[in-house]
Amino acid sequence: MSFLIAVAALVALALIVVTLAVKSFIVICPPNRIAVITGRTREMPDGTKVGYRVLRGGRTLRWPIIEKVQFMDLNTIAIEVAVQNAYSRGAIPLNVQGIANIKLSSRAGLLENSVERFLGRPADYIPRLAKETLEANLRGVLATLTPEEVNEDRLKFAQTLIEEADDDIRKLGLELDVLKIQNVTDEAGYLDSVGRRQTALVLKEARVAEAQRQAEAQAEEAAAQKRAEIARVEAELEVVERQNELRVRTAELDLIAVAKEQQAKVEADRSRVVAEQELELARIELQKRRLEADVIAPARANKEALELQAKGEAAKIIEDGQAQIEVFRRLVEQYRSAGDDAEEIFVLNMLPDIIDKIVSTVNGIDIDRISIIDGGGAEAGLPQMLSQLPGSVVKLSEQIENATGVDILSRLSAPARPSTSDS
Repeated sequence: MSFLIAVAALVALALIVVTLAVKSFIVICPPNRIAVITGRTREMPDGTKVGYRVLRGGRTLRWPIIEKVQFMDLNTIAIEVAVQNAYSRGAIPLNVQGIANIKLSSRAGLLENSVERFLGRPADYIPRLAKETLEANLRGVLATLTPEEVNEDRLKFAQTLIEEADDDIRKLGLELDVLKIQNVTDEAGYLDSVGRRQTALVLKEARVAEAQRQAEAQAEEAAAQKRAEIARVEAELEVVERQNELRVRTAELDLIAVAKEQQAKVEADRSRVVAEQELELARIELQKRRLEADVIAPARANKEALELQAKGEAAKIIEDGQAQIEVFRRLVEQYRSAGDDAEEIFVLNMLPDIIDKIVSTVNGIDIDRISIIDGGGAEAGLPQMLSQLPGSVVKLSEQIENATGVDILSRLSAPARPSTSDS
């Protein structure tokens, strides 16, 4: 167990040693810094030999014992620039205060200047040197400008100062990012006098301008009143014209309305007449249809029914006639086949009808009862009535004979003839 622990400790120690060794070989530079690696001589592109190389961000390898690594910051440095009693053009002493932002230059050709001048220097060395350089340039620029130019056009003053100081700053290996003039004063009160003079001039111009503006305003006001009055009169005239046009238009519209009204009345009357005519035609058509439905159609139907009934009755009569003809034909055939007995058969067949005809003559007589009055004697009463019956029968047979020409009693009393079949 102790052996394993010792092996693990040796492995961990070896890893630490290897890590430290690898770390000592690798140089990593952040983007806001430059790494200056010294210790070995290198030949530059122009043929000169230097004993260092510069890394601007990234990583590289170095020999731990032979080469040494030093870092320089590329961050912006803000410095205050101020000069006192610096004479401007015209021998007016001025006090100027400004602020500048500088940094180490990382451009090719300027980076070597910064390395050669500031590598290993303390942190306050770069701002102090840049401040002294900019103040010297500031005094030189002030000598070429008047106090009015310095005070009134500070942007131009700052641009001139930048152009003047840029070459000196670049030679030092620095870059001037921003330079702004904050304040310009003088102890002699020159700028105040200029200001008061400018103020008086401005006030004078303001009063003149105000008077001119008042005159112009009054003139404009008068002109405006004139235009307003003219506009009012023109507006009133236009109103009157519009009112006249309105009255004319109103009269025209009234005439048009009256004409339209009359036309509408005529159209209404015409529409009413047309409607009444159409209504009357509808009534006539309705009456025709009603007459057709109530009279003509029933009459036509009745006519057709009567025609059908007449045809039916005629057909019945024709059929009955045909049947009777057939009956008569067969009777004739029977009578012919009967020979001499045909007359007796005919009379016998006709006898029920004849008797019915005779009886029908007394159908309207209702005999409730018969009373026989006995008058005395042997032949009075019932014997007398019974003795009258043969005479009544003889009279009835005489009536039948008179009606038909056939003597029924003689036919009935004659002996029967032998039939043809018996013979």
